[in-house]
Amino acid sequence: MNVTQKILSAHLVYGEMKTGSEIGIKIDQTLTQDSTGTMAYLQFESMGMKKVQTELSVAYIDHNTLQSGFENADDHAYIQSVALKHGIRVSKPGNGICHQVHLERFSRPGKTLIGSDSHTPTCGGMGMLAIGAGGLDVALAMGGAPLYITMPEVVKVELKGKLSHNAAAKDVILEVLRLLSVKGGVGKVMEYCGEGVKSLSVPERATIANMGAELGATTSVFPSDEVTHAFLKAQQRESDYVPLCADPDAQYDACVTINLNALRPLAACPHSPDNVKPVSELKHICVDQVCIGSCTNSSYADMMKVAAILKGKTIAPSVSLTVSPGSRQVFAMLARNGALADMIAAGARVLECACGPCIGMGQSPKTDAVSVRTFNRNFYARSGTASANVYLVSPETAAFTALTGTFANPAEYPQVSIQMPERFEINDNLILRPESFQNIEVVRGPNIQPFPRAKALQKEMRGKTLIVCEDNITTDHIMPSNAKLLPYRSNIPYLSDYCLAPVDPDFSRKAKENGGGFIVAGANYGQGSSREHAALVPLYLGIKAVLAVSFARIHKSNLINNGILPLEFVNPADKENVRAGDELYIADACAQIRAGDTVTVKNETSGKTIQTVLSLSDRLKDVLCAGGVLAQIAAEAQK
Repeated sequence: MNVTQKILSAHLVYGEMKTGSEIGIKIDQTLTQDSTGTMAYLQFESMGMKKVQTELSVAYIDHNTLQSGFENADDHAYIQSVALKHGIRVSKPGNGICHQVHLERFSRPGKTLIGSDSHTPTCGGMGMLAIGAGGLDVALAMGGAPLYITMPEVVKVELKGKLSHNAAAKDVILEVLRLLSVKGGVGKVMEYCGEGVKSLSVPERATIANMGAELGATTSVFPSDEVTHAFLKAQQRESDYVPLCADPDAQYDACVTINLNALRPLAACPHSPDNVKPVSELKHICVDQVCIGSCTNSSYADMMKVAAILKGKTIAPSVSLTVSPGSRQVFAMLARNGALADMIAAGARVLECACGPCIGMGQSPKTDAVSVRTFNRNFYARSGTASANVYLVSPETAAFTALTGTFANPAEYPQVSIQMPERFEINDNLILRPESFQNIEVVRGPNIQPFPRAKALQKEMRGKTLIVCEDNITTDHIMPSNAKLLPYRSNIPYLSDYCLAPVDPDFSRKAKENGGGFIVAGANYGQGSSREHAALVPLYLGIKAVLAVSFARIHKSNLINNGILPLEFVNPADKENVRAGDELYIADACAQIRAGDTVTVKNETSGKTIQTVLSLSDRLKDVLCAGGVLAQIAAEAQK
């Protein structure tokens, strides 16, 4: 078996490991963050569980840290109290970004992890099967339920040679994105192997696994080897080490080969992570802002390379440079060894250990700016400035660019090398353990509102087509996430006014005036974040179904979990036969769903019939007909 199959087989509790069939796997660990976590814990509470059933669950507060009003602080108080009450550890604000901290302190080879954040696969760099999921799936896992997924194809990504010419781990995943696109990983696990893997540190592997989310992949995974052992030993967690690698005769569904020796620095250009070009072709572009950090590139090794490049120099007059260490461990070590002082002396603005600019939480660039970032996404307007052009690069490219004021090609500079420490500084005093607290009362501020619940599927579904969207609509389009809206993550009624606003500012008004309706979209609808709000807000607005050419994995699951039909056109050209305002009709939806894999939609305005695919397991058919997972649980409890 390959690594993916070994972990899946060790955790399999339902189904058979046949590609394309539904399987259920036991989940060892969960994580949440505060942007999605509030809703996940409200859902967990609704299930009536006293304690979590996992080996480890951690609630991180790392997203909504800009406290310009009471809302974020109220959410933090709710998360801390509800988590401790139910046996969940809490990583307090300032302790670091969930994926970086989890990699350092909790990741374990061979274990399963799901998180209410699409970049949970970061811990695949440790040899975990780490999967991003909607908040409800995480809540169910905390309650002891399996995670149900479609058995993925496993793609062998063979790394040959060794990185040189200041090419970085970020360039590896950008090359994979260039080859496969943001849709190339859907339904697949990317499993890295080959001699080149041995030359990559655990943080470098984590960078590659992190941005596998941009491929649409279920997850990415690396072997657990002597490099993994050394990292765990340095984190004083040597006992967590388990060797794990593919068998010599392991089979894969496909293979991609990357020659690390030939790789040169790359950049993802606006406005998609797969719009990749060599940095050498961008040298004429002037840069206004450089942001270094995020869960992709905020490790100790990344920061030390940046400090080495900046030491004794000054950033270009035109550039604003921000640096966000990924964890308090990284921050403290930089402060002790002088690297932080080197960055500050060069002109860096040091931000707290949090997601920050990556999610539009501050540091929005100026009008028409060029912003160079070490982040994972450069979707339109995600930075908070719609007119800005955002490029994604490695820390080395970002640091050299900050000094020159135009795109700098690291391949033209001396090789930057740093040594991984033999021992990391350990201080977990901002990680709260539930056993240290007694008689916890859950704190609920006025911003904590009930979440919407779907009802059992109606026999007849009729409504207007409220919007017709293009390909690659992201969850940032469906439910924008920025500094102004993030404080309302626990207030669905408030958020509903902004649903799909980047595509059509009048969408919410139309939905409310028409009592809901249908959304029509192109390929890869719902790519990007795992945020369940992109399903919960449409549910609140009365959306009955989404007709699309294809769906991103997590968003499709979120729609099903909340009782919204994700229908795929049998003939993609039929999308062109539906216009905004057309009346659509589905007769006896539940009977159609149970009868097979197709659902017939009638366009009553044009008189045309549209055939759609909804290929689901019997379990998921039951979920949809019940009106979603929680509705199904409630109905079963009544019985």
